[in-house]
Amino acid sequence: MKVTADDFKKQLRQYIQFRGIDIVLYLKDGSMVELDKNRRLEGDMVIRNQKDGNTDSIHVDEIVKADFFAA
Repeated sequence: MKVTADDFKKQLRQYIQFRGIDIVLYLKDGSMVELDKNRRLEGDMVIRNQKDGNTDSIHVDEIVKADFFAA
């Protein structure tokens, strides 16, 4: 199902707020990023906390696809 960029961002914002859902993002560069439970969306940036305590950010435009799994 194709969605517009705004629709994708709304859906992503909704699912990021649910802590019981695992999220895997597929990026334009071919990499895959699994988000942990402590994540947030600030503007157009997905902020994720890494296991070493550092934070990392991914711009929504870099995301090609997202998979959502019930944990």
